[in-house]
Amino acid sequence: YFPKGYTRDTSFLAMVVDIVQELKQQNSNLVYVCDPVMGDKWNGEGSMYVPKDLLPVYRDKVVPVADIITPNQFEAELLTGRKIYTEKDALEVMDMLHAMGPETVVITSSDLQAPLGNDYLIALGSHRKTKADGTRITQRIRVESPKVDAVFVGTGDLFAAMLLAWTHKHPNNLKVACEKTVSAMQHVLQRTIKSAKVQAGEGNKPNSAQLELRMVQSKKDIENPEIIVKATVL
Repeated sequence: YFPKGYTRDTSFLAMVVDIVQELKQQNSNLVYVCDPVMGDKWNGEGSMYVPKDLLPVYRDKVVPVADIITPNQFEAELLTGRKIYTEKDALEVMDMLHAMGPETVVITSSDLQAPLGNDYLIALGSHRKTKADGTRITQRIRVESPKVDAVFVGTGDLFAAMLLAWTHKHPNNLKVACEKTVSAMQHVLQRTIKSAKVQAGEGNKPNSAQLELRMVQSKKDIENPEIIVKATVL
């Protein structure tokens, strides 16, 4: 696992690519997970919070060496130059991302309307495998998870790390891997909010320090999560 999270430096990104390529030459089984952290949407408007010159480096150098990528909707749109308005658009964007290199693509959050309603957030996943005879199999899934009314730090890192672990355990079943990843996330976030509210006291909004992810307390949920979020195969 070689995580790639938030950076503002193109030369650092280029160095990551060199290291990944070198390591893959030594071990072809190495799995590189990339979270292309570039920006997000607020109230429907997307904006980058890294310098714009990082985009071509991610698109042309980093994503092609990644096995798994975990962009949000805005980052997936940036990487492909294509806007997502419908689930069909999102599936086509994921196909474009597969064509750039990664076998597994998960759009971790989106603006799409969830069938379960406005209180749910849609994530979409796609796994493309080429069989020995050259035929390609693509598995696509949708995950709807309850929205959580708080801002946390580190959720992207936790998601990417758990997705790597569960795709390693279930290499040909993205549905189960995503169910375990998103269910574990929910357990961690719910425990964090519950604990933060107690710390903040009744009627007070928890601050960022109180909302620090309760990772250690969630060890059992991370290792063996009860499935509380189901994925739909598309």
